[in-house]
Amino acid sequence: MIRPLVISLLFAAPAVAQDAALGQRLFIQCRACHSMAPGEHKVGPSLHGVVGKPAASTPGFAFSPALKNARLAWDDATLDRFLARPAAAAPGNKMAFAGVADPGRRAAIIAYLKTAGRSKQGETK
Repeated sequence: MIRPLVISLLFAAPAVAQDAALGQRLFIQCRACHSMAPGEHKVGPSLHGVVGKPAASTPGFAFSPALKNARLAWDDATLDRFLARPAAAAPGNKMAFAGVADPGRRAAIIAYLKTAGRSKQGETK
């Protein structure tokens, strides 16, 4: 019973790393509005450390009332739904982005947000 678990854990870590690497490449489209550097806001808020936090809780950014009142938490499922169609996930929010249609690409971006958000400095430029 333990052996299959150990084997699955050994193969899961490289898969997550590969997804995060793809997610970092896909994040290029997000960089026009977002940074992964802590506290560095652009048109959109810094996304450093966003995974696991309540929506609209990053200090120093003026979030829309719609996102503030949405009562969302940025877990995998919510991020996936938001990345798919931001306007549908939180109607009235300020994000002017149609979304990422491909579920695999959304998963990769989420994997990147998780790994990059753990570092002290976020992404390197």
